[in-house]
Amino acid sequence: MKITICSKTLSFLFILFLTAFFSTPRSEACHAIDKAALLDFKHKITSDPSNLLKSWTSTSNCCTTWEGVACDSSGRVVNVSRPGLISGDDFITDTSMSGTLSPSLGNVSFLRFLDLSNLKELMGPLPPELGKLSHLTHLFLDANKLNGSIPTTFRHLVQLQKLYLDGNYLSGVLPSTVVETLTSLSELGLSGNQFSGSVPSSIGKLVLLTKLDVHGNRISGSIPPGIGKLKSLKYLDLSENGITGSLPSSLGGLSELVLFYLNHNQITGSIPSSISGLSSLQFCRLSENRITGGLPASIGKLSKIQRLILENNKLTGKLPSTIGHLTSLTEIFFSNNYFSGKIPSSIGNIQNLQTLDLSKNLLSGEIPRQIANLRLLQTLDLSFNPLELESIPTWFAKMNLFKLMLAKTGIAGELPSWLASSPIGVLDLSSNALTGKLPHWIGNMTNLSLLNLSNNGFHSAVPVEFKNLSLLMDLDLHSNNFTGHLKTILTKSVQDPLGRFNSIDLSSNMFMGPIDQNIGEKPSTASIQSLILSHNPLGGSIPKSLGKLGELEVVELVGNGLSGTIPVELSDAKKLQTIKLSQNKLSGGIPYKVLNLDELQQFDVSQNQLSGRIPPHKAQFPLSAFMDNPGLCGAPLPPCKHS
Repeated sequence: MKITICSKTLSFLFILFLTAFFSTPRSEACHAIDKAALLDFKHKITSDPSNLLKSWTSTSNCCTTWEGVACDSSGRVVNVSRPGLISGDDFITDTSMSGTLSPSLGNVSFLRFLDLSNLKELMGPLPPELGKLSHLTHLFLDANKLNGSIPTTFRHLVQLQKLYLDGNYLSGVLPSTVVETLTSLSELGLSGNQFSGSVPSSIGKLVLLTKLDVHGNRISGSIPPGIGKLKSLKYLDLSENGITGSLPSSLGGLSELVLFYLNHNQITGSIPSSISGLSSLQFCRLSENRITGGLPASIGKLSKIQRLILENNKLTGKLPSTIGHLTSLTEIFFSNNYFSGKIPSSIGNIQNLQTLDLSKNLLSGEIPRQIANLRLLQTLDLSFNPLELESIPTWFAKMNLFKLMLAKTGIAGELPSWLASSPIGVLDLSSNALTGKLPHWIGNMTNLSLLNLSNNGFHSAVPVEFKNLSLLMDLDLHSNNFTGHLKTILTKSVQDPLGRFNSIDLSSNMFMGPIDQNIGEKPSTASIQSLILSHNPLGGSIPKSLGKLGELEVVELVGNGLSGTIPVELSDAKKLQTIKLSQNKLSGGIPYKVLNLDELQQFDVSQNQLSGRIPPHKAQFPLSAFMDNPGLCGAPLPPCKHS
């Protein structure tokens, strides 16, 4: 993204230069053909709320008085710049224009610079007549609503250096006949459209290209080997498409490449050893593909790499020890692959490392103590690996981690007391064999924003010191043997606006109720989105105040021994998407307003004592959602009997 900002900033400075250079009052008046063409462009603009074109009048000189227009010494228009977003040292202007691109723009035959970007509402096709602008060097039409395909006439824009069409509704294939002729191009931005077909092999002819961005389209086919000929390329983003095939070994020839994004495609095959040739690479994201094979040892030659994201692939084998040579690395994301063997101790050499995510692999053996040497490490995630740790290594206490995630790594016994003095803000020790009571010193972990101890063997009540966790926003204690009342959790302190719960999951424990009738009025729950208390012997009734939780999306109170009615006030929680109240002793009818909440997608009141007609409802809920309520009738259950 930094490269994009820099190029746009340079372009803005270029606009100022052209305006200053060409707009000096001269004897030559604006050329009649240019003036007529630009007035026709204005005529096809249906809305101009910021009056970007107000100064464009038929009675004035377009070279001297029209804003955003500059001419050369002979009165020919060379620059038209009316973007919707302009920023300077102390100002930002953000506006729009509606309408279509006039074909008459093609008559401004000396035009070099055309910027109509970020106007948001420009619609219709790209006029083929733009292909007549043989002097054009910069064309910015990004962030609009243009549609149709790239005209084949664009092959005549042989002097074009920068072409940005990102963020429109353009479609069709990338025409090879156009691509192969734009040999002066240094930057090509086509992202966020609906282009299809493959990247044309003729892309290899654009040897001056420094930036190629086609992410977020419908591109298919494989990466052409000719892409390796783009020796000046610094920015390559092909992400979020449907690209198949393997990584061509020719990629290793891109020695100037700084950023390489290929995530969210369907790439197969292995990472070629030639990747070592990417000696300038700083940001690499190959995640969300189907890449197989091992990580080549030659990866250790990427001496400038800062972010390496390979998660969600099918990579196998051991992590090469050469990874320790990557001393510029700040982030490693290798999650959800099939890496096996031990974590290499050489990782301890990556002194700038801030994030190490090796979760969801097949790694085993001891965690190397050398990781404690990583003084800048903030996030360590080794979850879901068969590490068989038995306990968290005591040397972990030497690290200043903010996020520690060791879910399902074989930890047993009680929580280590050194956690009490740690700066950890996110702690996930779920799906282990931890036992004992939740210690009183848990209240000392005041940096905690997320705590997940689910699927363990904790018992007893949550200690009163829990109330000190004033920054805690996400709590998951499900599937333990916790007892006691919910009050300790729900009345915890907050540091407004921080420390309000986003989510609570206390399901499958032995917590006692009833649920506080004022749960919807407590500071800690004011912003809660998900409340899951299922399978606890709570008893009592459903609090009416739940309807006051304006952010609530999920409420699950299954198997809680609840009685009474479903409060109609629940319908005041307008964002509710999931309501699960099955396996209780609820009686009465189903409130119409609750069943017809606009966002409601899941609803289950089965196995209760509800009665009456099921209210008509727009959403489709299965028969099973209403079963085992002897008094209920009406769709999707059998029709009610007439008395």
